[in-house]
Amino acid sequence: MSERKDSVGTFALAPDPDDPRLSRPVSGTDHDGAPVDIPVVYERPLTLYLNGQEIVTMMTIGDHPEMLAVGYLLNQNMLRADDEITAIDHDDDLEIVVVRTARVTDYEEKLKKKVRTSGCAQGTVFGDMMERFQEIELAQDARIRTSWLYGLTRAINTQPSLYLKAGAIHGCVLCEEDRPLVYMEDVGRHNAVDKIAGYMFMNKVDPTSKIFYTTGRLTSEMILKCVQMEIPILVSRSGFTAWGVDLAREAGLTLIGRARGKRFVALSGQDRIVYDADTSSVPDEDRKHRRKASGDAEGRELAS
Repeated sequence: MSERKDSVGTFALAPDPDDPRLSRPVSGTDHDGAPVDIPVVYERPLTLYLNGQEIVTMMTIGDHPEMLAVGYLLNQNMLRADDEITAIDHDDDLEIVVVRTARVTDYEEKLKKKVRTSGCAQGTVFGDMMERFQEIELAQDARIRTSWLYGLTRAINTQPSLYLKAGAIHGCVLCEEDRPLVYMEDVGRHNAVDKIAGYMFMNKVDPTSKIFYTTGRLTSEMILKCVQMEIPILVSRSGFTAWGVDLAREAGLTLIGRARGKRFVALSGQDRIVYDADTSSVPDEDRKHRRKASGDAEGRELAS
């Protein structure tokens, strides 16, 4: 997998907002009735099979289907850490991806326990997703320095992405110290998380020193998946849900939200935070990104 170099550094994998498969211009009119063209992200179905069994149909932008499939199965406990994947077959025309394993699998009963979650684009989590939750011990010696946090948010906010180009999308970034490593986007934050989980499994990435950044809310689903991935630190530019906070505290996960400019709030795992930055020297978030974060993507595109 090739690296992509940008002004903010080197990513192992980063968004390509110019990929014509991910968005297209759509004509419309603005508030004055003037004709405009704005970029709109694609949303297409992808049906996932594990061996011969249909598992789920997801709505996705369509990039990295193999990683999405593997990550979804991992985070639903349908793939084990020691499973051997013998093949991954993707057919773009049929909109299917098939993951094949050496181990025989049968999840008919598990599929009956499906529960709707708060994730957009109809995210689902199975009733026994927490079967490993209480067994996982997150690395206690992991640390996040506030200087790293500020560096990460600046790098991620200025990285070319579909989020900045078109909005209507979530981003998730795997990081180490002040370096963003893998940046994934999708219409649902759960899909973006699963793509990173799939990347980590397929590339044998050690999670113990990693930091996970997301543009989305810190819900129970986000905490469950981050713990499943054994990543000890979770950061978001958005806010929290009460159950998400409860689960983070139970798991010993460092949970940082509302991370914008020099500001953030930590509600769990504060012992991993090293306050080494002089906040008086940290600039506030630029107006351009604040407007995007508040849902004014279309307005900014129309004004440009």
